[in-house]
Amino acid sequence: MTAAEFRALTEEKGILLLDGATGSNLRAAGMPVGVSTEQWVLRHPAVLMDLQRAYAEAGSDVVYAPTFCANRLALADHGLADRVAEMNRALVALSREAVEGKCLVAGDVTTLGKPLDRPDGISYSEMFDVYVQQLEALAVAGADLIAVETMLSVDETAAALEAARSVADWPVLCTLTLQADGSALWGGSGVEAVETLQELGAAAVGINCSVGPDQLEAVIRNMKQVSRVPIIAKPNAGLPAMDDRGRAHYSMGPEDFARHMKTLVDAGASIAGGCCGTTPDYIRRLAEELRIR
Repeated sequence: MTAAEFRALTEEKGILLLDGATGSNLRAAGMPVGVSTEQWVLRHPAVLMDLQRAYAEAGSDVVYAPTFCANRLALADHGLADRVAEMNRALVALSREAVEGKCLVAGDVTTLGKPLDRPDGISYSEMFDVYVQQLEALAVAGADLIAVETMLSVDETAAALEAARSVADWPVLCTLTLQADGSALWGGSGVEAVETLQELGAAAVGINCSVGPDQLEAVIRNMKQVSRVPIIAKPNAGLPAMDDRGRAHYSMGPEDFARHMKTLVDAGASIAGGCCGTTPDYIRRLAEELRIR
């Protein structure tokens, strides 16, 4: 899919529905803490495929392939740095098989977890190279578009976006993890993200993860005021509380989540989905709330 085709799709749809969480659902299905999610999925493909099939049936127009940390730096922590190309191709293929053409499949790219150009961080050139390697594998795999998500600063998001744009003319959705005041953890804000990333060619800009949708209305409204591209809202199901077994329980059920997401759509978001704690039931209820089912 080209960037122009994506623009036409978003105009046709009015509201584009993304999927919900992947990681928290895999944990609920038995994935242990501390393993490579990508390797675990490849060893338990039915869990991922059932989840993504359910998202497609719930109304998602886009599902994210489970390539979140399939870059060489993250994979190196598990002795898998030499399997970037292989794993990205296999994970996209799983998602394609799961959704059977019912929705688009996005290659998923995230923060490298190192601040840009700081003594304890990473240089721009190294960051760019790491992203390009993964993105080239996602291009070969046939990802329809790219989701650059859960980013911690505007600068690192720009690096990932520029890497993606150097690989292919595909739509790139950029979302940062923002606090309730609109600030990013490692630098910049939601407004700065929109202003910068739309100039660099992002197809859409917004937030994901972060807090619950009940705390983000002002953030979305402010981002919309400076945007020429669609605004994305893909927040958590409220704030998590940890039990004595280390499991996260989120404060917001599907009904409340959908109701608060409708507020974010009214504030200017036109691409909507869920992050940590959300399930296909959340996406189904969101589709009903937005009257797109």
